[in-house]
Amino acid sequence: MNTSTPTQVDPDKLMQFGFRAVDEAGAALNCALVVMGDRLGYYRSLVEHGPSTPAEMAERTGTDEHYAREWLNAQTAGAFVEYHPATGRYRLPAEQAVALTDETSPAFVGGLFQIAHGTASDAGRVFEAARAGVGVAWGDHNSDVHVGCERFFRPTYAAHLVDDWIPSLDGVVEKLRSGARVADVGCGHGASTLLMAEGFPASTFVGVDGHAESIEVARERNGMPGAVSFQTAAADAFAGGPYDLVTMFDCLHDMGDPIGAARHVREVIAEDGTWMVVEPAAGDRVEDNLNPIGRAYYGFSTLLCTPSSLAQPVGTALGTQAGPARIRDVVTAAGFRRFRLAAQTPFNNVFEVRP
Repeated sequence: MNTSTPTQVDPDKLMQFGFRAVDEAGAALNCALVVMGDRLGYYRSLVEHGPSTPAEMAERTGTDEHYAREWLNAQTAGAFVEYHPATGRYRLPAEQAVALTDETSPAFVGGLFQIAHGTASDAGRVFEAARAGVGVAWGDHNSDVHVGCERFFRPTYAAHLVDDWIPSLDGVVEKLRSGARVADVGCGHGASTLLMAEGFPASTFVGVDGHAESIEVARERNGMPGAVSFQTAAADAFAGGPYDLVTMFDCLHDMGDPIGAARHVREVIAEDGTWMVVEPAAGDRVEDNLNPIGRAYYGFSTLLCTPSSLAQPVGTALGTQAGPARIRDVVTAAGFRRFRLAAQTPFNNVFEVRP
């Protein structure tokens, strides 16, 4: 028998939540629609040709007018595109144009939608993994996850890595300018490794990732084979050293054994070396992260990052919103003594770790 006290339902609040639920469903569908607009060239067409009718945009992009019409209407209802009834034309505002088509801008969001779309596409596997108490490996995800990840992070790295984040570390710029040895662990397709190599040509860099297919892409893109190399290896087993600088970008929380990885970094880093750990922006308490950025990151943590960690030995599953205190616990457990927050953006915390 159910002996709990009935909860009084406020009909107005219930209706408000119903409308919110409709908006949430529209937002979920819009994730795929943004990827559609990116992939079919709809956004670029609106930028290049200005306000357009569905027929004009369809002809320019080589797509069917019916799809173009409904896509434009959905984008307009979501305030991504503007509609002018007097002319029957649709316009992409300048701000949206930058965010949706300019991959050199730190405001570019095309990669964010692509990785979210790819993550949601694989969600069924995560549901089953949650029932079984197992993980889903990074390499088992579809290409939208891998490509979208780089397209999401690279604009921020390009804007901040060489000009802001590395200069925030004590004495590191001088070492890199004179010639240092650098290991970029969890490098994926190599964007962060190559950005650093371009900024500091006197130094040598090795990019490391456990996903062999990503390393193959990185090697294909490497235009500086004398200064940059790539190796497929786990974070607790990569070769070389002693390194003057070790970097990890948005990946420590994905590792099955972050303490083991940190101990390996302690073994291969020079005694006066620096470990730069870039992690998603987060506070130490749940209530610190109850905001739009935290919501997105908790979503990625549930469907992507935590399953990835659980698919690896140990399976610590720090979570995407681990926060500075848990990152400090990881590095101090590995024998590092100095830890500080060196820089921040709305999306990242940049930590300086030293022996």
